[in-house]
Amino acid sequence: MRQKKLTFVTLDLLKSKGVIIEPQQLNLPKNKKIHLEIGSGKGQFITSLAHDNKDDFFIAFEINMSVIYRIVEKKEALNLDNLFIIFDDGKHLEQYLTFESIDYIYLNFSDPWPKKKHHKRRLTAPSFLALYAHALKKDGILQFRTDVLPFFEDSLETIAKVFNIFDVTYQLEPSLYMTEYEEKKRLISTINQVKGQKKHA
Repeated sequence: MRQKKLTFVTLDLLKSKGVIIEPQQLNLPKNKKIHLEIGSGKGQFITSLAHDNKDDFFIAFEINMSVIYRIVEKKEALNLDNLFIIFDDGKHLEQYLTFESIDYIYLNFSDPWPKKKHHKRRLTAPSFLALYAHALKKDGILQFRTDVLPFFEDSLETIAKVFNIFDVTYQLEPSLYMTEYEEKKRLISTINQVKGQKKHA
């Protein structure tokens, strides 16, 4: 879903709102479940989860300045003190997270990069899956959702090499936690979801 560019949004504004704009090791709370969404868009999914699970901690990772400001707005409106917002590319995850520090990683409707020569840019490409495996705890869960069937089926193959897949759903029912994009796409398409647990070494 395209987002109109917000010309007033600057790095200084995001920083003043508490957005992390420079690489740093996160000081995550101990003894809490940690949830990470990579490519959070306007943040409806992650902020809804954070609002309903105050005892857990959440991280929104997004590279688009305009949409990340929409996450900020939701965080402020819901008074979420259990949410970090990071402005960066997902390929830099290791600059923020220590080994085995995350319980759940969510990939929601990321760019399918349909041309074969661009597949390495997919968030389900082997290089990214290695980053997730490094960040996830021993029994950590990866959840991936998309409305693009070829992307989904390709991703099942790559995910299975790193994660033990335990749930594959080709016609996912609506839930309390959906992105703005999912709500729109449900009117014209089916939603596919896979869940996998990190394989033990």
